[in-house]
Amino acid sequence: MTKDVKVCVLRIEGTNCEDEMYNAFQMVGASPEKVHLKQLLGQAPLDMRRNIDDYDILALPGGFSAGDYVRAGAIFAARIRSGIGPQIRKFVESEKPVLGVCNGFQILVELGLLPAMDDVMPSIPSAALFTNDSGRFECRPTLLRNDNRGKCIFTKGIEKKRVMMFPSAHAEGKLLSMDSDLVDKLEDNDQIVFRYVAEEGETKYPWNPNGSRSDVAGICNPAGNVMGMMPHPERSLTPYNHPDWTRKCKEEGDGLAVFQAVMRLI
Repeated sequence: MTKDVKVCVLRIEGTNCEDEMYNAFQMVGASPEKVHLKQLLGQAPLDMRRNIDDYDILALPGGFSAGDYVRAGAIFAARIRSGIGPQIRKFVESEKPVLGVCNGFQILVELGLLPAMDDVMPSIPSAALFTNDSGRFECRPTLLRNDNRGKCIFTKGIEKKRVMMFPSAHAEGKLLSMDSDLVDKLEDNDQIVFRYVAEEGETKYPWNPNGSRSDVAGICNPAGNVMGMMPHPERSLTPYNHPDWTRKCKEEGDGLAVFQAVMRLI
């Protein structure tokens, strides 16, 4: 039963989208819990301590964890790696789903869990989410196209090339790597999940809010069970979340499909 699917919505000081993430999984019938990292580290009263192995899904919400000092997501990632790194590796290797949105995506990249082409969780990250080309925080509705060819479990059942509206809200969303061929490798390996698109014509700013090469908005790991994306599906759960809802009202928001997809596979 879906209510038996336990979701760890992991937070620390500075995360601010845990309520929306919690609500998204609750809407699709799961049993989410907002868990502070200290509860997994054993730095809490006994009755509040938690074990990551007891959860079926790990979700890293958006926000500004630890104030985004050093780099966005870097401190949260370092605390995870130093405290429960082996458990997280085991969680991913067991092919349990992991979702990171916005700051969560940045954390997954800092942890090396994405793109993770050569190792599930390398000691040194191979990519980063860099400052938007505009040099400022971008908050706007964005259109995304599902370009995954079937590998990512978070888009199973979503029509290929379907265009969906998710809002973006980030200052560092441009995927960069020292490997100049990274995007081509991601494409060849079916690790590109979502791309920014325009209503018509060329996808340029502001449709691509950060300047990410090839309009990449979300990627997955080689196994397809870890996905990170910059726009927020958890902020697009009902038709009333659409900026033009009075004319484009649907039965549900586009973002719900991401959470429904992973629940079908648990």
